[in-house]
Amino acid sequence: MNDAFITGQRSNALGQPIGLDISDTRLRALPPRSDMIGQYCSVVPIGLEHSTDLYTAFRADTEDRIWTYLPNGPYHDAEAFRGWVHEAITWDDPLMHAIVVDGRALGHASFLRISPANAAIEVGYINLSPALQRTRAATEFQYLMMRRVFDELGYRRYEWKCDALNAPSRNAALRLGFTYEGTFRQATHYKGRNRDTAWFSILDTEWPKLKSRFENWLSPDNFDTHGHQIRRLQKM
Repeated sequence: MNDAFITGQRSNALGQPIGLDISDTRLRALPPRSDMIGQYCSVVPIGLEHSTDLYTAFRADTEDRIWTYLPNGPYHDAEAFRGWVHEAITWDDPLMHAIVVDGRALGHASFLRISPANAAIEVGYINLSPALQRTRAATEFQYLMMRRVFDELGYRRYEWKCDALNAPSRNAALRLGFTYEGTFRQATHYKGRNRDTAWFSILDTEWPKLKSRFENWLSPDNFDTHGHQIRRLQKM
């Protein structure tokens, strides 16, 4: 057994290793359908009003690369995409959000596999248009969603899962401070192909340092007059 990810243990009267006691076992609240406002973007419950902007932003990827590792898409018809948004609005899990920059929806993300009893929640169903990728907003929306999970709702565990072959997603998880926990082989399938799923997580005990790192990186002082970062997130 790999003990690297055991967060803490003690022994019972029989000398067996057991987990540490938990003082807070209350049922956590479900994420609210309300806006998360940052300096560079807002993360808001997805609505039909976002459909046109999202479709236009996603179509800027003419090769459809952003759809490869998602269960839906690509969409080459605005009405078909609007139909997907119309359906996504009704979902509670995943709870879909639009990422809005300067009044335009440029991507979406969700809270999913929400487990109030275990105080665990996942971020996923992420799709960032070319206009959103590698921007301050692309990092800030992640920070805003983490802040809701840990600071507002008091969850213990925040998960990231992706196709193990999706290198950009794996690299993004590590950049954001998630810890790789392992790969579940043949975990699921989609679009007619197998998916081995890579698991990552952030724990509530790790959040305070990560929060400080995000806030220092997002500070306007960390960007030069051309908008380029002065210090990388991992170096904060």
